[in-house]
Amino acid sequence: MAGLLVETKLYRPRSREGLVHRPRLDERLLRKDGTALTLVSAPAGFGKTTLVSAWAADDAAWVSLEESDRDPVTFWTYVLTALDRAAPGIAEDALALLQSGPAPIETVLVGVLNELSVLPQEIDLVLDDYHLADGLEISRGMTYLLDHLPPQLHLLISTRADPALPLARLRTRGELVEVRAADLRFTLEEVRSYFTGTGLDADAIATLEERTEGWIAALGLAALSLRGRSDASGFIDDFAGDDRYVVDYLVDEVLDRQPEQVRRFLLETSVVDRLTGPLCDAVTGQPGGRAMLESLERQNLFVVPLDDRRQWYRYHHLFADVLRARLLAERGDIAELHRRAAQWYDDAGDTVAAVHHAVAAGDVDHAADLVELAVPGLRRERQEATIRRWLDDIPDDVVRRRPVLAIGFVGALMASNEFAGVEQRLQDIERQLSGDDFVVVDREELERLPSAIETYRAALDLIAGNPVGTIEHAAVAIQLALPGDDLTTSAASALSALASWAGGDIESAHRGYAAAAAGLERAGHIADVLGCSVTLADLEITQGRLRQAQATLERALDLAGPGMRGTSDMYVGLSRIAWERNDLDAATDYLRRAEELGADLPQNPYRWRLAMARIREAEGDLDSALELLDAAIKVYVGDFSPNVRPLTAVRARLLIRRGDLSAAQEWGESLPDELSYLHEYEHVTLARLMMAQRKDAVPLLGRLRAAAENRTGSLIEILVLQALAARDPAPLERALALAEPEGYVRVFISEGTSMLQRIRSPYARRLLDAAGRPTHVSTPQTLIDPLSDRELDVLRLLTSELDGPSIARELVVSLNTVRTHTKHIYTKLGVNNRRAAIRRAHQLGLLTR
Repeated sequence: MAGLLVETKLYRPRSREGLVHRPRLDERLLRKDGTALTLVSAPAGFGKTTLVSAWAADDAAWVSLEESDRDPVTFWTYVLTALDRAAPGIAEDALALLQSGPAPIETVLVGVLNELSVLPQEIDLVLDDYHLADGLEISRGMTYLLDHLPPQLHLLISTRADPALPLARLRTRGELVEVRAADLRFTLEEVRSYFTGTGLDADAIATLEERTEGWIAALGLAALSLRGRSDASGFIDDFAGDDRYVVDYLVDEVLDRQPEQVRRFLLETSVVDRLTGPLCDAVTGQPGGRAMLESLERQNLFVVPLDDRRQWYRYHHLFADVLRARLLAERGDIAELHRRAAQWYDDAGDTVAAVHHAVAAGDVDHAADLVELAVPGLRRERQEATIRRWLDDIPDDVVRRRPVLAIGFVGALMASNEFAGVEQRLQDIERQLSGDDFVVVDREELERLPSAIETYRAALDLIAGNPVGTIEHAAVAIQLALPGDDLTTSAASALSALASWAGGDIESAHRGYAAAAAGLERAGHIADVLGCSVTLADLEITQGRLRQAQATLERALDLAGPGMRGTSDMYVGLSRIAWERNDLDAATDYLRRAEELGADLPQNPYRWRLAMARIREAEGDLDSALELLDAAIKVYVGDFSPNVRPLTAVRARLLIRRGDLSAAQEWGESLPDELSYLHEYEHVTLARLMMAQRKDAVPLLGRLRAAAENRTGSLIEILVLQALAARDPAPLERALALAEPEGYVRVFISEGTSMLQRIRSPYARRLLDAAGRPTHVSTPQTLIDPLSDRELDVLRLLTSELDGPSIARELVVSLNTVRTHTKHIYTKLGVNNRRAAIRRAHQLGLLTR
């Protein structure tokens, strides 16, 4: 998505010369303690953007919104990019998470909020023309942002209509500052200032102020109409009517007084949202668009520059609305103008804008052609939301004649978790293919349709909890796939593997994922190979094949290019293997490298915290381990993988180790009685709880052992617990025999060494030696200016999920004190954000002292 950003939307509009100074409004916009949101809300033409852009500092985070930003991914990409440019590094991880696939917006925002909460400086985030993007999905994320807004961030929204946000609650708490139309209207003194040098006398200005009621757009249009008039007072005396009529009257005056060439240019180019010279030339069919735009700007004819190079402009929104209304009134049919714009955008590679204008032109067949050709690329870029939006623009009767387009829309619906009606769409596509009366632009995609249909049916069955159906449809999809169609076979293989995995058939799941990874590698989708490798390694660990899991992850690292998404996840997986072998130094180092890389998969935030929690537990720091687990639960993203190791069960194990059996018992009360692989980890946890409560866990462990005979990784743990519960060394001897070839250590020494001392085997002796050695040795470096004890306290809390106010409460100090300490920490470590500080602290060994 980063490559598709319209850079001009992130520029603060430049202030014009000759603006009326309005200190009363500047005072209203000044940030006050406790203010979460400043709302500038008024109809079009009240000078909202002009006021805010003149007030905002150069380093403010600015986003000029459009209707296309109603897509949450697009909206938050712009917002997070603007924040990251205002404070480099604070939104880097959030952007990577947002663009890597579906994730709850709360999960995306939590890291940014924590970074902001300890930022030494303050940031103003301005969302201009918010009404164009406002909607249910956007308001959900914005409400979360407001509810957790740190004091360092000030949000300012400029809008024509009040947003769907909890304004009443903010108003009651005193956290809302409102600037409305009544505030924005020019006072008589401001009107006098505006018309300085025009020769209007005091009575004429007073009349104009009264007639316009201080409406800025009307005043601007009046100023244009007054140019060159000898009888200005007479014009003002005839000036009458409410806002709508005033605008109509003045636009008539302005347009009628323009040369025909200018008038025609204004009307015809009003069909596009953003203006640049070549685009204007294409729409009007006349050269000289760039020179005309520069001339309109010099005349102050409601043209707003969008960049510093004067290449892109837009009309004042009110002016554009009126121009479009006039264009329709005069011509009626403006399809040709939209058709020209569509062609220009198509040639420029902007498919989104091209489709918009093709639809506006009524040329839905051209729009459908564009969408059909764009779908494969947008799928690769994970822009299914854009494809989904087009479903509302292309009529059903057009889609029903285009099977390739229809399957593209099916994929977008599935990615949006909209499953209702998908099966009917698949049946419609099959009916289309059975005849010959259909339209296809992308012939290559047409050949893939039969296997694609079965792949989507496999996915529908997986979602519906029908693993048998998933496996059957996936097999048909693979059978129907064209030779060399690695993407289809990989998708079907992965779906079949997921169904097998959930049912406990780990061997079949492994074969499916191995086939998927191989196909994706042949197709050149290396980032997706990395995603498959995470699951392959998890399956191999379940099979008790630590060496193979390590080889899988290391090979994926060899394939990965610099900065490739998913690389850090390989290091998190390697950390898990090092932990199993009790090499806590290596496990910690892998996690540090993962954190430094970033660019991870959606599951990485919770997997990293889970891995670090294991290390903290092994070091005996149970409190930190519990904090990390709680943080992992907050950012958990499951994707389609079966949740075979629920974090709540991992947390219950830690509670048992801490001796908090009542809390663990509360967790265990909701477990189903029937054993299954999906709940195997939870039932093993329940057996641990029963042993801690001095209850007989032997029968349960016996049933678990019988069920896990083909899952060596699970079986080793069950055998160790069985030996402890029954006080019988025989299961332990078998566990040792299974574990020795792969180098398992933690599963034995974490349960104590008393049972090991009774076993006469070389591997038992090695485990006893490992239990007696230090497992983690830090080699701290030194700083030229060392951190104080209090700064170290703050630094340790920065590694948690606590925000700034929570850190202040934890240390019983003021928020300003925390911010001062954080600023000193950043300076001494040579960093500028929270994530970088944590990474540097790990490198220096500051968090192990």
